[in-house]
Amino acid sequence: MLDNRPTLPPEIARRRTFAIISHPDAGKTTLTEKFLLYGGAIQMAGQVRAKGEARRTRSDFMQMEKDRGISVSASAMSFDYGKFRFNLVDTPGHSDFSEDTYRTLTAVDAAVMVIDGAKGVESQTQKLFEVCRLRDLPILTFCNKMDRESRDTFEIIDEIQEMLAIDVTPASWPIGVGRDFLGCYDMIHNRLELMDRADRNKVAESIKINGLDDPKLAEHVPADLLEKLLEEVEMARELLPPLDAQALSEGTLTPIWFGSAINSFGVKELMDGIAEYGPEPQPQSAEPRQISPEETKVSGFVFKVQANMDPKHRDRVAFLRLASGHFQRGMKLTHVRTKKPMAVSSPVLFLASDRELAEEAWAGDIIGIPNHGQLRIGDTLTEGEALKVTGIPSFAPELLQNCRAGDPLKAKHLDKALMQFAEEGAAKVFKPTFGSGFIVGVVGQLQFEVLASRIELEYGLPVRFEASQFTSARWVSGPKEAVEKFAAANKQHMGEDNDGDLVYLTRLQWDIDRVKRDYPDVRLTATKEMMV
Repeated sequence: MLDNRPTLPPEIARRRTFAIISHPDAGKTTLTEKFLLYGGAIQMAGQVRAKGEARRTRSDFMQMEKDRGISVSASAMSFDYGKFRFNLVDTPGHSDFSEDTYRTLTAVDAAVMVIDGAKGVESQTQKLFEVCRLRDLPILTFCNKMDRESRDTFEIIDEIQEMLAIDVTPASWPIGVGRDFLGCYDMIHNRLELMDRADRNKVAESIKINGLDDPKLAEHVPADLLEKLLEEVEMARELLPPLDAQALSEGTLTPIWFGSAINSFGVKELMDGIAEYGPEPQPQSAEPRQISPEETKVSGFVFKVQANMDPKHRDRVAFLRLASGHFQRGMKLTHVRTKKPMAVSSPVLFLASDRELAEEAWAGDIIGIPNHGQLRIGDTLTEGEALKVTGIPSFAPELLQNCRAGDPLKAKHLDKALMQFAEEGAAKVFKPTFGSGFIVGVVGQLQFEVLASRIELEYGLPVRFEASQFTSARWVSGPKEAVEKFAAANKQHMGEDNDGDLVYLTRLQWDIDRVKRDYPDVRLTATKEMMV
C-alpha cells in the first residue's frame, strides 16, 4: 500500500494471496468452504459435521483428515471473486502441525484470523499471530459463531488488543447475540446485513440505509436491540480507531468482521474486505537482492512439498509461490540449488481437491509442480539469476522416537518412505552414527500417528515407534576442525539429518550447556534455514 511502490500490471494487482489462521475448531474449514461457494468453485458447501461420505470437506484430502475431521496439510486453492483472483492457503490449526503452518505464512501476503466469539483469542491463535507479526503480515479478523452464545463485543475486541498488541477497528457490528443474533450493521458502507436462518447456503440480504437514524432500521430490528446497537456503535466510533489502510498494510491494525460461517453470514463482507483492503502481491526477501512482483522475469520458491497426493502415483507435488513475472506452461526455469534447468511442463492449479493444468500463472499465484524429489522446501526457481529466497524456517523437533519396520526384511523400503516424509517436511529423520534404525523427530505427538498411518497406507509397511533415549536434536556448525574434534568425542550422540547435515542428539539440556562450555567454537542451533 506504500505510495512509492510502482503500479503492478493489472493481472498481478488483482491477485490476493492469503492464509487463514485460527485455533482448532474456530471454524476455519467451514469458512474456507463458504469462500469457495461464493467464488463459484463449489456448488454446495459440504457440512463438515454431516454424516459419512457427506462430510468429506473439499479442502481435506488425506485419509486421516477425513477420519478425524481436522485439516493436517496446508492446501492451496485458487478461485475468482468478482474481478479479483483469490489464492487461499488453508493451514492446519492443530498445534502439532505448526511447522507446516509457519512455512505457509512465508508464502502469503496477508492472513485472515478466525476467532470463536465465545472463546476469544486462544493459545494456538496467539502462536500463529506471532509468526505473522515477525513478517509484519497484514491481518484481517473474522469473529465466527456469533449465532451461538458469545461474549460481549467490546470484550472480544479488548482481548484481541491486549493479547495480540494490535489495534482493532470494527468493520461491522453484531446485532443481538446467540439466539437473538439478527445480523450486522456494516460500519464501512452504512448498511444493514440480515441473516437468513432458514437456508444456510443463501447469501444474506443487504438493506441500504442512510446512517443509523434511518427509520427503515426499526422495520427490521426490534426496539430493544436497536437501542443497544445505536449505543454500542456510537461508543465504538468514539473509542476505537478508524480504518487506516497504511496501518493495516504495516500489520499494526486489524479490521474485524462479525458473522457465522456455518450460516454463510458475514462471509461475503469479509471477502469484500479482503478484495478492498487486502494487499496485492508484495516484494519477496531474497539474497542477494529483493524480488519485486512486477519484474518481467519469472521467479518463485517452494514452501511446501506434499508426497503422494495421488495414491496411485508416487508423485510429490512442490507448492511454488510465484514471486515475480508471468509464468507460462512449459517454461524452462533454473533450479538455483543444483544450477540445473528444469522444464515445468505440467504445473497444476488447485481448485480445492480438483487440480487442473495451469496454462499460465502470475506473481502471487501458487502452483503445484509434480516432481520426483528434485524440489525441496526452500528451493528457488528463476529464469537464470542466482537468487535465493530467505526466511523459510525449519525447527528442531521436540519429540524423538525410534522407528522400526514391523517386518525386518522391509527395512530398505522404510528408508525410502522416511526420506520422502523428511523432504515433505512432515518429520525430521535422523540416522544415528551408531546403531541401526532411524530416529524420527516431530513437533507434536499426533504427527507420529499420522506418519504411522501414512506409511502403512501409502507404502504398505506396518511400522512401530518406540521411545528413544534422546529427547532433542541440535544442528551442529562451526569451523571444520572444531566440529570434527567434537564429533569424534561424542560419537554415540551424533547423527545426520536427511540432507546429510550433522546433528547432535541429546538427552538433557545439561548436555547442550556442557558443549557450550567445552567446545566454545561449536554452535548448536535449534533451527536451520531450509537451504542448500
